[in-house]
Amino acid sequence: MSTGRALRALGADRWPGAVGRVLLFVALYTVLLRFVLQPVAAVLPRGADTLTLSWFAAAMLLAGLAAGWLLLRWVDRRPMGALGFAWTPQVPRELAAGMSAGVLPMALIAALLALAGMLRYAPQTGTAGAWLASTLAALLTFTVAAAAEEAVYRGYPFQALVRGIGAWPTLLLTSAFFALAHAGNPAVTSAALLNIFLAGIVLGLAYLRTLSLWVATALHVGWNWSMASLLDLPVSGLTLVDTPLYEPSIAGPAWLSGRDFGPEGGVAGTLGLVVALLVLRCWPRLAPSARQLAMGPLPLPTSEGSGNA
Repeated sequence: MSTGRALRALGADRWPGAVGRVLLFVALYTVLLRFVLQPVAAVLPRGADTLTLSWFAAAMLLAGLAAGWLLLRWVDRRPMGALGFAWTPQVPRELAAGMSAGVLPMALIAALLALAGMLRYAPQTGTAGAWLASTLAALLTFTVAAAAEEAVYRGYPFQALVRGIGAWPTLLLTSAFFALAHAGNPAVTSAALLNIFLAGIVLGLAYLRTLSLWVATALHVGWNWSMASLLDLPVSGLTLVDTPLYEPSIAGPAWLSGRDFGPEGGVAGTLGLVVALLVLRCWPRLAPSARQLAMGPLPLPTSEGSGNA
């Protein structure tokens, strides 16, 4: 019996079948990333940290998409669009909702920190053209990186687990892995890891509400890009962008402002995640489209409960 046939026999709605699908995804993803895509990315031209990040994020994205699509076709016998990146009439609304849920909380965080005297900006050399070029380049970099992480953490493995063990166990498990993946970042603290865990919950709920990865990816992009580029602050302890024209200084206790880790390292980040969730919940007509449901996405074989995230 082939591996694909064996997994189909176990069933997608039972935990052994779900775990088998996840393990097969990990194996395919690792082979593609380690032996095919990373060697190619390693010989591509490098420059700033953001350029290097872009190449390896692109490799991660391609590996995650390819592994997910192969398993959808080979094991689940579902169309590739079921993964969540199909273009449907809902996508513009999903992109707008996701970007708003990422950018608006960051704007609120910055305003509150500034009012509390914890965030200040000083003039820096640069031009409007350099600022625009920097922000657009950062937008591209963070889009590729966010799409890569969503393809891996909210893509095929997440969806298979939801079908096999349920939504909340999957949210907790995958968010824990999402936080652990950031445990080696500079200036990381227990509060920072807790916020990244909560971010995994929010991103997972964004997917479950729409059965589309577009909204989760847009939220991820809006959050990281506005923090790193528009506000020129560290993202998860990493300083990847030096935006022209202004230079920030962040003070106050680390448990509140996050300091060297960025807003995600403190209560400011927790507040931002709550606001992001509220934006998604209040966004009108944000639900799975009929076309998305027709593709038979893994988590929910019917539309029941799909709009309750």
